[in-house]
Amino acid sequence: MSANGTPSGCPSAPAPSDTDLPTAAPWPSELHPRPWAVSQLVEQLRSARASSSQGGTRTGRRELERHALPSREALLAIATDLRAALFPAHFGPSDLAGEGVDYFVGHTLDRALRATHEQVRRGLHFACQHEGLTCERCDRRADEVTTAFGASLASIRATLEGDVRAAYEGDPAATSLDEAVFCYPGVTAITYHRLAHQLHALGVPLIPRIISEISHGATGIDIHPGAAIGGGFFIDHGTGVVIGETCLIGERVRLYQGVTLGARSFDLDEGGRPLKGGTRHPIVEDDVVIYAGATILGRITIGAGSSVGGNVWLTRSVPPHSRVTQVQAHSTVFENGSGI
Repeated sequence: MSANGTPSGCPSAPAPSDTDLPTAAPWPSELHPRPWAVSQLVEQLRSARASSSQGGTRTGRRELERHALPSREALLAIATDLRAALFPAHFGPSDLAGEGVDYFVGHTLDRALRATHEQVRRGLHFACQHEGLTCERCDRRADEVTTAFGASLASIRATLEGDVRAAYEGDPAATSLDEAVFCYPGVTAITYHRLAHQLHALGVPLIPRIISEISHGATGIDIHPGAAIGGGFFIDHGTGVVIGETCLIGERVRLYQGVTLGARSFDLDEGGRPLKGGTRHPIVEDDVVIYAGATILGRITIGAGSSVGGNVWLTRSVPPHSRVTQVQAHSTVFENGSGI
């Protein structure tokens, strides 16, 4: 055996030269030129953005490149972390126990609130009319909002406990409180809503809507972060539920899939565009049940203890303890030509 590991008597392989080394494969575009010209498309999109920023409607700022926008991906991570901090046994590591729970909650919460501060700062900058790249007032407000938001989490967790119990007690198919937390889209939706609503109440622009749309995409339940919803709230099944911005919902209310709590009409400005703001969605008082497919529109009141039947279309207020149903369908059976 030679020193280089080649068996004795066998010629050693020559070292490869530079000309023997493999060359990099050409890019596909070099082999097969494409009919589209990316550089031209980039220029066209830049021109389209410039035209949009110079239009007559204000979107919080005219120049999209002036500040960093809030990040949907970052807000998804924040919402996920906050839910894990609120329910560590369900959405934290499966082996959490003892002091590890508080360590996990503290670590997760610190990361979430740091990221929340940055996104709130971006949201405030988005809506602010200041000039330049920085705004001390927005930065101070981001500190205040994040501190207040963090202080509200224990109260939000206590309210969610009642929502989870309402889901368990309101659905005979639920076998445990844990199943409701893990599996029920209504519980997921109200969890994200209570977080978004708190940010909305603190006056944060844009961020609450992004969080509500993250929830909407995950659950099929569309709740505007401005809607005020009391405790013990339960949405069963949930797909297709819509709850508008100025809804006021009392305690122990239960909704089923396909319910709409919407606006009946909009006031328009001189240009025919809807006027922003104004109360235009229903008030649902305590202990109301609204069944699947019901549509309730306008600033009307559903009195306490009432029930609204499936597929009802309702545009008028009803007093407490009402039962609102559709007209019963009438069916007649003809046999052997009778009735003809």
